[in-house]
Amino acid sequence: MQPLNFPAYIFRFKNSENKRLIFDPIRKKFVVLTPEEWVRQHVIQFLIRDQKLSPSLINVEKKLLLNGTVKRYDVVVFLPNGNIYLLVECKAPSVSITQDTFDQIARYNLVTQAQYLMVSNGMHHYFCSMDYENGRYVFLETLPN
Repeated sequence: MQPLNFPAYIFRFKNSENKRLIFDPIRKKFVVLTPEEWVRQHVIQFLIRDQKLSPSLINVEKKLLLNGTVKRYDVVVFLPNGNIYLLVECKAPSVSITQDTFDQIARYNLVTQAQYLMVSNGMHHYFCSMDYENGRYVFLETLPN
């Protein structure tokens, strides 16, 4: 897999049935290593190692019901009170981050009501805080500690 715009992290890999797998510390299992999964695992490490967020508050790839349609979010970080601190959308490095990507995470956020949003394709990362009063997001340099 290609190097991404994150610090160097250590990952566990294995091969199974001619597929390369990477260990997900949140789901506590090996998952197929796709380009999007490579980004997702870097995001998880970024949140745990650099942002010092507790792994017990992180949830990965869960179903979300949006207007009667089942969707899947990539990563959510909860606050201890159960509210959602952060919603993350991951894309493969070959996928450009466009307005469609922000529209997608904004739709998911109608359900999650996160305080912050993060979008990453591994090369470019965008962070936003939610201004619910004015119905917009405000771009940030990084997530607040």
